Amino acid sequence: MDLGSILQIVFTGLIMGSIYALVAVGLNLIYGTMRLLNIAHGEIIMIGAYVAYWLFTAYGVSPFFSLILSSFVTIVIGLIICKIIFLPMIRSGKSEESIQSNALLLFFAISIILTNVVILIWTADIRGYSYLTGVVQILKVPVMLNRLNAFLVALVICVIAYFFLQKTMLGKAIRALIQERTAAKLVGINSDRLYLVSFMMAFGIAGLTGALLSMIYELSPFMGFPYTITAFVVIILGGLGNVLGSLIAGFIFGFVETVGISVTSPGLQSIISYGVFIGVILYRPKGIFGKGL
Repeated sequence: MDLGSILQIVFTGLIMGSIYALVAVGLNLIYGTMRLLNIAHGEIIMIGAYVAYWLFTAYGVSPFFSLILSSFVTIVIGLIICKIIFLPMIRSGKSEESIQSNALLLFFAISIILTNVVILIWTADIRGYSYLTGVVQILKVPVMLNRLNAFLVALVICVIAYFFLQKTMLGKAIRALIQERTAAKLVGINSDRLYLVSFMMAFGIAGLTGALLSMIYELSPFMGFPYTITAFVVIILGGLGNVLGSLIAGFIFGFVETVGISVTSPGLQSIISYGVFIGVILYRPKGIFGKGL
């Protein structure tokens, strides 16, 4: 394998890793704060992608501006779902196990509803658009502009998410709630407020990620499920409830998948993903970074 091929793998791994980090961080944020596993996460990403597609094809709005609009739409969806469904459920006083099992069923229903709403609006046809399809040379390696820009935006969002959680009072409060909910409540942290903020942040990041993906890949109402699986793999790799760990694990998984595909076949992508998932579950069930980074 020559230097050009190695650099191509490195660039592809970085691009995919940055996307996977964003895909996973929202899912892990909800799980870390509320102990709810959002199996509709991929469908929220899909909504963000379709909003960006619609704005570009119908009104010519740049996908980079659509990042904000897609994120706003999914934030509103998250706000409604959290306030109407999940906050009342958490306040109900039911056991954590009961809430978690009910939440799985509710998220499953939400994923079906969102998928069918998109089918009703845009049909089940595969859709897409061309944007920044030119190629630039980086260290003599050709990289498409849309992928390069998606990587840069995703990297900036990852850095912002890191500093938000590490340096701001709200971020520290969220981390405290993730690490020990009972102690966080005892010191006066408003858990309901942070649940809502985390839910909206998670949905907003998912919508933004969908808008980035719309510049690179074709869209389908059924595109969400593979990204949900990818998010599961990454958060298991980084540690359940470890939001910062999932950012790092996203890049690791991006490299692992890229190397695996390059030495085998793109058709084996799902097998590689599930293989990593099974391996981590068997040999490192708490993830590389454990919990509560």
